[in-house]
Amino acid sequence: MAPGEVSIRHARRAQLAAQGLLGRRLSGGAGSVLSATRGVQLDTISVLARSHELIAFARLGALPRRRLEKAYWGGPPFPAFEFWYHAACIVPIEEWPNLAFKRAAIRARGFRWHRLDQIDKVAAIVLEQVRERGPLTANELGGAKRGGPWWDWSETKITAEWLLDVGELVCTTRRGFQRVYDLPERAIPSHLLGTEVPREEAVRLLAERAGRALGVATAADLASYVGVKQAEMAAVLRSSSLEPVRVEGWRQAAYAAPEALEHPAVNGSTRGRPVLLSPFDSVVCDRARLERLFGFRHRLEAYVPRHKRVHGYYTMPVLAGDRFVARVDPGREGSTLVARSVFFEPAGTAALGRAARATAAALLEAASWVGCDSVAVERVEPEQARDALLTGLKG
Repeated sequence: MAPGEVSIRHARRAQLAAQGLLGRRLSGGAGSVLSATRGVQLDTISVLARSHELIAFARLGALPRRRLEKAYWGGPPFPAFEFWYHAACIVPIEEWPNLAFKRAAIRARGFRWHRLDQIDKVAAIVLEQVRERGPLTANELGGAKRGGPWWDWSETKITAEWLLDVGELVCTTRRGFQRVYDLPERAIPSHLLGTEVPREEAVRLLAERAGRALGVATAADLASYVGVKQAEMAAVLRSSSLEPVRVEGWRQAAYAAPEALEHPAVNGSTRGRPVLLSPFDSVVCDRARLERLFGFRHRLEAYVPRHKRVHGYYTMPVLAGDRFVARVDPGREGSTLVARSVFFEPAGTAALGRAARATAAALLEAASWVGCDSVAVERVEPEQARDALLTGLKG
C-alpha cells in the first residue's frame, strides 16, 4: 500500500496487539490492562464473572480473581480510581489531573444524572461523615436506595455520586462491589492531587493515550473513547503525536500511534488464543467502530425483553486471531458452564470448522477459570457446526 495507507487487517491487528489480545499476552497483572486500555469499563451484571474481570481474563489468562481485584483496587498506594471515561470506568491514577476539566464541567452543569434540592446541605453531612469515620460505602453513609428500582437512589447516594463527579470524593476501592467513598487527599498522591492540566492539553494527552490503545482510529473513535465532543478532539489532533493515515475502506480520516503499527504481531501471522470477550470490552463497546473495523455487528440484549432477544441475554463475542467468529450466550448451572446459544458468523465449511474449534477452546478455558468442570451446549446456529463444536469440547 502507498505510504500513509493502512490495510484494514493491519488496523485490526494494531488494536488487538496493543491491548494484549494478539501475540504475547500482557504481563504485570490488571495494572497492565489499565495501562493498555486506559479505562476498564464497569458494569453490575455478572454472568460468568463481572465485566472488569472478563476484560482482564481476556488479556492475562486465568489469573486468580482475587488477584485481579487487588490489582484494580488494592492499596495504598492506589493504582486507579473510578470516573466517567468513555463510560463508568476504572482509570489509571495518573489520569487524575487530566480529567480535572471533566469534573469542572460537571460542576458547572450542576448535575449529571439526578437533580436534588438542598444538595449542599446533604453534601456537608456526607463529607463530615467520611472525614470523621474514614472511607464509607453508600450503605454505611445511610443507605443507597429509597426502596424502589436500582436507579431510585437515596439522597445520600445521589449526593455521594455528585461529590465523586466533581472530585470532592473519590473511589479507589470497593467492598462487595460497592463503591467506597473517600477524601481525595487520603487516596490521590499529593503530586497529582494539586495539579490541573488545562483542558486543551488534557484532551491532547488523553487522545494520544487512547490512540495507543486503539492503534488506528478516527477523530470520532477517539472522541468516543475519551468522552469529549468530536470537534474538540479534531482540534487537538493536529498538535498530537498521532500520525494521519488513510485506512482501507474508511471514508473518514484516521490517526495512528506509530508504536502500535510497529508491533511485531501487526505485520506477522501471529494468532492470539481464542477468547470470549465481555460486551463491555474496549474492543467491543463502540459498536460503530467494531462493525467498521471487524465487519462484526453486536448488540447487548440484557435490557431487551426476553421475547425480543435474538442472540441471548449476555452475548459474548468470540475472538479468534484477528476476527470475530461467533457469539456465545453463557450461563452457569452448578459446576457446568452452559452455552445457551452459539451463533457462528457466516463461513464456508472449512472456516466454520475452525471457528467451532476456536469457540470450543475459548469455552473450555473460561469454564476452567470460573471453576466449572464441564461445558454443555444448547442451541447452535448453524446446526452443521454442532459436531465440530462438541468434538472440540471433548479435547
